[in-house]
Amino acid sequence: MATAPLGILPAVEPQAQTTSVTTAATRSVLATLAAAQFLMALDASVMNVSIASVAEDLGTTVSGVQTAITLYTLVMASLMITGGKLGAILGRRRAFVIGTVIYAAGSLTTGLAPNLTVLIIGWSGLEGIGAALIMPAVVALVAGNVAPERRTAAYGMIAAAGAMAVAVGPIIGGAVTTAISWRWVFYGEVVVAAGILLLARRMQDAPPGERPRIDVVGVVLSIAGLGSLVFGLLRSSSWGWVLPKPGAPELLGVSPTLWLVAAGLVLLWAFLTWEGRVEDRGGEPLVRRASLRNRRLTGGLTLFGFQFFLQAGTFFTIPLFLSVVLGFSAFETGLRLLPLSIALLIAAAGIPKLFPQASPRRVTRIGLLLIIIGIGIFVAGLEPGANAGIVAIPLFLCGLGVGALSSQLGAVCVSSVDEADAPEVGGLQNTITNLGASLGTALVGSVLIAALTASLITGIEQNTKIPQQVRSQASVKLAGGVPFLSDAQLEQALTEAGASPEVTAEIVNENMDARYAALRSSLSIVLIAGILGLFFTGGLPTRPPGSDPEPQNA
Repeated sequence: MATAPLGILPAVEPQAQTTSVTTAATRSVLATLAAAQFLMALDASVMNVSIASVAEDLGTTVSGVQTAITLYTLVMASLMITGGKLGAILGRRRAFVIGTVIYAAGSLTTGLAPNLTVLIIGWSGLEGIGAALIMPAVVALVAGNVAPERRTAAYGMIAAAGAMAVAVGPIIGGAVTTAISWRWVFYGEVVVAAGILLLARRMQDAPPGERPRIDVVGVVLSIAGLGSLVFGLLRSSSWGWVLPKPGAPELLGVSPTLWLVAAGLVLLWAFLTWEGRVEDRGGEPLVRRASLRNRRLTGGLTLFGFQFFLQAGTFFTIPLFLSVVLGFSAFETGLRLLPLSIALLIAAAGIPKLFPQASPRRVTRIGLLLIIIGIGIFVAGLEPGANAGIVAIPLFLCGLGVGALSSQLGAVCVSSVDEADAPEVGGLQNTITNLGASLGTALVGSVLIAALTASLITGIEQNTKIPQQVRSQASVKLAGGVPFLSDAQLEQALTEAGASPEVTAEIVNENMDARYAALRSSLSIVLIAGILGLFFTGGLPTRPPGSDPEPQNA
């Protein structure tokens, strides 16, 4: 079937550039964009439960595979702003299609990878680049294909698809890896990407305007700044935040994490300063100052950061409780997360449909309160002897809360600017969500290990049934950090180290208590972040997008 060139439609009158399509076509477009969002979010959650299998298959270590995961996040996060600008220059649909092709090539390369190097090229490199083109374009294509009054529901559906991928990823990854091979997850992604490319032909997009030269200096500064910041955050649990952990690298006696985060912030300051100069000279900046002064946009972006911090922290801790403490398999752990997925879908799709005139500010506040209550219930019930039943209600409440936020924030952000600036907003939005997720994982993970180490050392030191010599050795050997181990893993390690059955039993019991204390401490960070997020909701509008007469800038 003949079509116009990708990303370019026949000339239309200016008033027709905000496209109007039939309900059936709109549903098809939303399904395509939701499938793309699902695909982007699926990778990390699928890979996390397959790390051991991948490492064994490729003849590498678990650390090697974790490096690939880190690099995937790094590439994706650092290129988001640039990807959004390229979408504005090339055309949203064209950027989406090119990104999908690159992503599919990366998935195929990953599935065929004979070693870690090829895995990193395919997954961390090609898929990361593809995602950086796709995700900002998704935001812009919703704005270009859905009527303003329906965008809140549309963005809720897109966000729900991404969050559900994180929730069901362990089920898919565990089932496919166990039944066939982890490689078939990536082969399946190629098939899904092919389907997305076929359906993408139905998307409509305004033709790109004049093609300004891309700001190369701004691109370099943004990539270097975001890359340094995100990499520092992701390595903090291994290197330490300020003081380097035993065996970790250091610079002038300080952990590289601090230097990388500081360098990233300085480079981002330099990036914003440079962008202001480009705009003053009449050039085309990657990020406009007006966007950063837009109170509604910055309010939505800030809450996006909090949402993904909360999501990352929750998905980091609760699966640890289910898989390590209770000993569930990856597939069983994924099943226990279904209440969150179901509730999230109900809230993200249902709130805009049932309450189309609801206040975004009020819905977001209710969503944060639901997350706070859910995490609070889980923390209160997190005691030795607790079973998987304690996660059902908290996960359901958290799912409703995340769904409530998802149903509002995307529409708030895009409605705060002209449609022509939607790709830029898409780049900013996905940059903030990656930063929020990275910070959530890094901070919650650091608190978890620090609390586990302190609790276990204290428990061993105070346990008189453990010989004094063992207690003294434990204080020294464990000071650098205690891994979050299951009872079986710890028993095996102690037996191999020559510990007696009596000492092994006592240390295993102390480790059990320490794990619960560590989980409570790390979830308390999530709880505090949720409460803190409430203070930033004042920047959100009180009326839904399209009907709010409030000024956009404050």
